[in-house]
Amino acid sequence: MASLRCRRDPCGVICLILTYFSVFYADYVVIQYVLIPTYTGSVWCSLHGSVFNLILLLLLACHSKAVFSDPGMVPLPDTAIDFSDLRSQSSRISERGCEGWTVCSRCETYRPPRAHHCRVCQRCIRRMDHHCPWINNCVGELNQKYFIQFLFYTGEFPLCLLKVQYLCKSQKAHYIILLVESVLFGVFVMVIFYDQLVSIITDETPIEHMKNRLMIKDRGPAHHSSHTRKPKIALLREVFGRGSVFCWLLPLHSNPPSVGGISYSALPDYDV
Repeated sequence: MASLRCRRDPCGVICLILTYFSVFYADYVVIQYVLIPTYTGSVWCSLHGSVFNLILLLLLACHSKAVFSDPGMVPLPDTAIDFSDLRSQSSRISERGCEGWTVCSRCETYRPPRAHHCRVCQRCIRRMDHHCPWINNCVGELNQKYFIQFLFYTGEFPLCLLKVQYLCKSQKAHYIILLVESVLFGVFVMVIFYDQLVSIITDETPIEHMKNRLMIKDRGPAHHSSHTRKPKIALLREVFGRGSVFCWLLPLHSNPPSVGGISYSALPDYDV
């Protein structure tokens, strides 16, 4: 249900169509106007084609996982929750280790620490990074790995295009279109890829970064509360999994993050 609700966004649907059209158009041009005309007696052309299509398949697999995976939606309660005694419970929240739990007025439920409401998905997302129209889904705790993999292979995709474009001499129009596509995709994706890695190793999502900046501006540095600092490799493993680093490049299911994981209730651990 959540995925269906998310896919109703017109901007997201258009971005999905543009993404797949660009990828398949590039593959069509490479095969039809580069590989087939120059295949005979060319080992390098065959090798480039195999690598190109392998990256394309990985790109599509990672993109599909990012689109259809649960980003970490906070479950809704089965029955309505009475928040009238929330203030009186504040002391017990701290005593029982539920610091950071907040109330979402739109979802009308409690949400765990570092969860934020997405106005497009109309749900609270655990460790929400942002809502990305290019995957028509939120980037959150459970699908950030696939989103970054998609960015990585999309960045590799223009490099492969540039390598094979020198063979496309007779089709000037296709050459120009692919060149523009390569530059635009490459620059745009690499910037987002860099921001994602910085967000991971600093353990601070863009939403949290903005809120922390506003808090420092309004209250001063003394009121700024940062997360517990962890080794950068540990933060990376929380996103990409605790297996081999080679598996970080594959759209495989990884162990859920160590803090809370996916098994949390719609209610914090206290009576309401």
